[in-house]
Amino acid sequence: MKKLLVIAVLLITISISACKKSQEVSQSPADKSKFKVGLVFDVGGRGDKSFNDAAHNGLEKAKKEFGIEYEEIDPGDGADRESALRKLASNPEITMIFGVGFIFTEDITKMAIDFPKKKFACVDYSVNPQTKIPDNLVALEFKEEEGSFLVGVLAALTTKTNTIGFIGGMESSLIRKFEKGFTQGAKFINPDIKVLVTYVSVTGEGFKNPGKAEEIAISQYSKGADIIYHASGLSGIGLFKAAKENKKLAIGVDMDQYKEAEGFVLTSMIKIVDEVIYQTISDYRTGTFKNGIKSLGLKEKGVGFVYDNNNKALILPAHKDKLDEITKKIISGEIKVSAE
Repeated sequence: MKKLLVIAVLLITISISACKKSQEVSQSPADKSKFKVGLVFDVGGRGDKSFNDAAHNGLEKAKKEFGIEYEEIDPGDGADRESALRKLASNPEITMIFGVGFIFTEDITKMAIDFPKKKFACVDYSVNPQTKIPDNLVALEFKEEEGSFLVGVLAALTTKTNTIGFIGGMESSLIRKFEKGFTQGAKFINPDIKVLVTYVSVTGEGFKNPGKAEEIAISQYSKGADIIYHASGLSGIGLFKAAKENKKLAIGVDMDQYKEAEGFVLTSMIKIVDEVIYQTISDYRTGTFKNGIKSLGLKEKGVGFVYDNNNKALILPAHKDKLDEITKKIISGEIKVSAE
């Protein structure tokens, strides 16, 4: 009888051991990647051919390479940001949530506190030294002023009228970083250059009004500007329409926007939003997710400008060399670019 009991105990032990090994196999790195990500778009939503589309591309890359699933929500005019974030966070299948745009800062901070077991990330998070960033939230910010400085340099080197323009979407501290960097870069080359500055709106509506941006662009071109840079999301489509119709140059933003007005896009100031989202997902997948502020400038290859076969005919070799020289000086700290 005792022998039978011993045998039974051994069989149970073997069974438990086999079960544990089976669980370990089921939790292999390949299986850990099968999580779900949620993302709420900025004003303008998918199809802006800029900021939001770049965010979507980051999710697509993670899906292709890691096999993740994702759910996206377009809040329309942006009024339902909190409810959209809460809907995603309340879904037990979703373990990481992104808010795309600085206007998410307050809402996503609150959600991170309300859902401490979830991970959150905000692109263009507006950092406030007085507000603690929750342990489960990463604030992703870019040094837009550095990339904008470079396209300002290029605009000043290229203009034939010594007048250039800037169109901002929403008048805000973030978009002023684009404006200030652009103006500093232009005046670094020519202190007397004229920079026309106009904002589409003082609200988020400024990121989804191509008609208004087109009117502004036509006005700036009529005042002598021959190159206009925009930081206005979906509204930028209006600039490209005006550039083509007036046979003037435009500078894109966030993504390479050459195809929006082929032959008339001098360059684009790019922010690697897609890569940052992809990398944040990768960090979560590998257990290396870190909260706090992640700041990306020229040194981190977080911003830059487009120079390729599509637009290099518009950029003189000497101008490209100058841009490369200035890039190195910004990275080394020899040239300081102010965000204000």
